[in-house]
Amino acid sequence: MRLILTAMREEAAPFVDALTYSSKVATPFDGMLAWRGTFAGQPVTIATTGIGLAAAASVAAWAVTQWQPALVVSGGTCGGLASQTRVAEVVVADSTTYGTADATEFGYERGQVPRQPVRFPVSERALAVARELAPSHGWHVGRILSGDTFVTARNVDDMREAFPDAVGTDMESCAIAQVCASLGAEFISVRGISDLCGPEAGADFHVGIDVAAAASRDAVEALLRAV
Repeated sequence: MRLILTAMREEAAPFVDALTYSSKVATPFDGMLAWRGTFAGQPVTIATTGIGLAAAASVAAWAVTQWQPALVVSGGTCGGLASQTRVAEVVVADSTTYGTADATEFGYERGQVPRQPVRFPVSERALAVARELAPSHGWHVGRILSGDTFVTARNVDDMREAFPDAVGTDMESCAIAQVCASLGAEFISVRGISDLCGPEAGADFHVGIDVAAAASRDAVEALLRAV
């Protein structure tokens, strides 16, 4: 079984609409919604975590322990951080980092929570497939940053300087990746870009959640069919 986690119901909606033989699943968390069915020809559970690192980690820890999925996917939307990204495109994580973590005063690297790695890994198998598919699908593969602070034009230059390989930023993926790493579950993040953190002149800088989430769904479907 594959587990697809999104923060909001609006992000889950395109995935749920694509399910066949779907049914709702009971969960213990207030506000958490879950559905089970067939997606990309495989058994899949889709669940919402709520927005933010703590919400994502809490639901992910329960869901991975309860359902023991073969692969966990962080789907939905994100901000495009790399200068070449555009709205409605897709970013795939080659690793994840807490972008707003800063314990450099104590000798840690920027983005490193004390006694934790700088980067949390993704599934090598899923990443290899994503790299193969990326050129033909227009996906951006790189590091995804997560934090409880939005990256905007005010702080985007600092984030780009600190993390030059980062392609996107969200509020959940790294927390889910940390949970998966601690529980031995394979993980990948595949997000559709809903906004540009530092828009360039003349570039569209925002698109609806439904459009970005649908881009994520299409990418996840292509990835799952190829893995």
